Amino acid sequence: MPKFAANLTMMFKEYDFLERFAQAAECGFKAVEFLWPYDYKKEELKQILDEHKLKVALFNTTAGDVAAGQWGHAALPGYESMFKDEINTALDYAIALDCDTVHVMSAVVPHNCEKELCKHIFIKNMRMAAALFAKYNKTLTIEALCPEIKPNYLYHSQYETLAIVEQIACDNVKIQLDTFHAQMVDGNLSYLIKNYVNKYGHVQIAAAPSRHEPNEGEINYDYIFKLFDEVGYKGYIGCEYNPRANTKDGLKWIKPYL
Repeated sequence: MPKFAANLTMMFKEYDFLERFAQAAECGFKAVEFLWPYDYKKEELKQILDEHKLKVALFNTTAGDVAAGQWGHAALPGYESMFKDEINTALDYAIALDCDTVHVMSAVVPHNCEKELCKHIFIKNMRMAAALFAKYNKTLTIEALCPEIKPNYLYHSQYETLAIVEQIACDNVKIQLDTFHAQMVDGNLSYLIKNYVNKYGHVQIAAAPSRHEPNEGEINYDYIFKLFDEVGYKGYIGCEYNPRANTKDGLKWIKPYL
C-alpha cells in the first residue's frame, strides 16, 4: 500500500501554512512535504509535527531570488559559497525535523552561461553535500522539471538526472521521480518505475497534463500505485498537485489508499 505525503505548499491553500498540518492530519495523512521550511523556526515546526503525529517526507533547498528567475543555486557559477551555507541550513532543518530526504534545487541555467559548466559545478557541489548528509544517514534527491513548468532548468528528462546521479557517484544521491514531469517529457512510466526502482529516493504525483488531482488525464494511477507496490518501493509518494477547487473536496481519490 502506498504511503502518501500531502504537499502543504500546493494543497490546503484555503488555510495559512501553519494551519495546513492539522488539515492534512484530519484528512488521514501521516506525512507531509513542502517546498521550504526556512521562514519558520525549527522548534515551531517540530512542535506542530509532533502535535499532529506527522512525518516530514521531504523539503527543498532554497530557491534564491525567484522574482529574478532563480530556482536554486547548486549549479550556478560564483554561488559555491552560498550553496554551502544553504546546504548546511537544510541539514540543520532536516536533523531538527527528523526528515530523511532533502531535494536539492539545481538552477535555471542563465542565458549567458554554458550548460556543461553548470553541470560540472552541480556535480562538484552535490558530492560535497552528499558527504555532509551521509554523516547523518540522510538522502539527497535531484528532480527533472518539464520545460512547461520551468524553462531552462538544468535537466528536464528523468534520463538526464539518472546520468548525473551516475556521475555524482554517491550512494545517498538519488533521483526524485515526479510522474507528472516524467510523463510530460519522457512517457513510458512503467519502464521508469520497473527499471530504476533502486535509483529513485522519492516519488511525487499529479495528473498530466493538468497537474490537478491524480484522477484525470493521461496517467492511470490505480495501475501506477500497484506497480510501485510490485517493485517494492517503500518510500513516500508526495501529492504535489494543484487542487481543482477546495482541497478536501478533491480528496475522494485517496480514500481507498489511506
